[in-house]
Amino acid sequence: MTAYLIVEAKLSDPACYEKYKELAQEAIKRHQGRYLVCGGAVEVLEGEWTKPERLVVVEFDSIAQAKTFYNSPEYLAARTLRKDAASMNILVVEGVPQLSESI
Repeated sequence: MTAYLIVEAKLSDPACYEKYKELAQEAIKRHQGRYLVCGGAVEVLEGEWTKPERLVVVEFDSIAQAKTFYNSPEYLAARTLRKDAASMNILVVEGVPQLSESI
């Protein structure tokens, strides 16, 4: 079942973060991930959400595939580089088989 990696990022070193992004994008591509959201405008419409500085959503074919990406040597290198560039909250959530039938 499809899974979504959801990332909230707060940058502390934008130049270093650009280098991280290059490595992360290569790792995501290698593990068949697909960007659905990558930055862009965010607007809170309801509730007590804290507007993230940067929001990223990556689609994978399964939670197992998302975890394989996250624990891969390629992404570990990116995470190591990112250590001083940004703080992140990352979660993975399972999608639904057919959204239209589940609502």
